[in-house]
Amino acid sequence: MNEEMVTEFGATLVDRINSLPMSQVERQVALDAMRSARLLVDGCVWVTRKLGQLGNLGFLKPSLQR
Repeated sequence: MNEEMVTEFGATLVDRINSLPMSQVERQVALDAMRSARLLVDGCVWVTRKLGQLGNLGFLKPSLQR
């Protein structure tokens, strides 16, 4: 996702959470859970990209050695 979509999507979720009828404590818990989930997803994406970069270095490519 590009940064504009991420920013827009995150702002939309925050707006929706803020518009729900709930206590301030529940709202803060929901926002913290959303931030934690986003950090987890960002970490998984980072690891996936790094593993892809390692694969491109030639570790997983067959060779013609005898």
